[in-house]
Parts: sequence; C-alpha cells; structure tokens
Amino acid sequence: MHLPPLVQTFVLHFGEMGSRWGINRTVGQIYALLFVAERPLNADEIVERLGVSRSNVSMGLKELQAWNLVRLQHVPGDRRDYFATPEDIWQIVRTLVEERKKREIDPTLTLLRELLMVEAGTEAERHAQARLREMHDLFELFAGWYADVRRLDTERLVQLLTLGSKVQKVLAMKDRLTGLPGRLAGRTDKGA
Repeated sequence: MHLPPLVQTFVLHFGEMGSRWGINRTVGQIYALLFVAERPLNADEIVERLGVSRSNVSMGLKELQAWNLVRLQHVPGDRRDYFATPEDIWQIVRTLVEERKKREIDPTLTLLRELLMVEAGTEAERHAQARLREMHDLFELFAGWYADVRRLDTERLVQLLTLGSKVQKVLAMKDRLTGLPGRLAGRTDKGA
C-alpha cells in the first residue's frame, strides 16, 4: 500500500470490518480509500494506492455502485472514470440503511407474509406460524419505524439519536398525561 500511515490504518481496519459486514476485504478498503480521499480517484489510482489487482478494483467499484455508495464522475479532458463517495456522511448512512433494508428486510418480510398465508396442516406448522407471526410483526414494526425516520431531515434525525435514554422519560410523561400504560401487551421483561 502506498498510503500515509493514518490513512493506511483506517483502510486496513475498514477492510477487516467489511468481512464482518458481508462484503469482501478489498471492497471495504476501496470504500475507505474513496471516503478519505481529497478528490475523486480513478481505478488506476486505487490500484496503485491499495496495491491490489485491477480486476479486484473493477469488481469492487461495481459492487459499491450497485449499493449506491460511490458515484461516478468525469474530469474534463480525461476519458477515465473517477469515483467518489457522497460528501454528506448522513447521506451515506441513509443509503446504507436503505440498501440493507431492500436486500435483507424486504425479502424476509415477503417470505414471512407468504408463509403466514399457507394453511397450516399440523400442530407443528401452527406453532411455527405463531412464531413466524411474531417475527413478521416485529419486522413490520421496524419497517414502519424506518419509513417514519427516513422522512426526517438530518437535523431532526440527529436530535432523535441524541435523545438516548431521555426517550424513556418522554414516554413516561406521555403515559402519565394520557393514563395509558406504556408497555406492549403480553410483555414481561423486568427492565422496561
């Protein structure tokens, strides 16, 4: 790698984390490099800085484009493609969440809906469907929450995220004002 030590440390770490997030190491390294780059980079520059093969860089860039995490740019007078990450970190987070939802939550919800529509023929299937209903309801709750949160502007989203445990106090106040219990029916956890 031909990178300053600070950048190299970040790029290597992001590559290792990438494998935990379901992407290969090189894709993680490419993204990290583009994220901290002072300007858009072309594939040859990425190859030279990371010391990986051109084919790995090409495949990695295609994967990052499929996730909408890098954008293609052109430089006047240069026929090569240049790549950059969005400048707004919140846009990156929103894109990541949206893409993960499309790839992981939505297909799971579709399958759960289909399985819940099947007529259970045995006690084991009825039991399984009851458990699947719980999972379906939780995923639907998350999907609804996500739909609400994604409409928030960045300033409001930051405010929401910084509330932390203060949310519990707001909910307790709401319960006192409305006289409604704040617990979900059937919940028995002691910590809530």
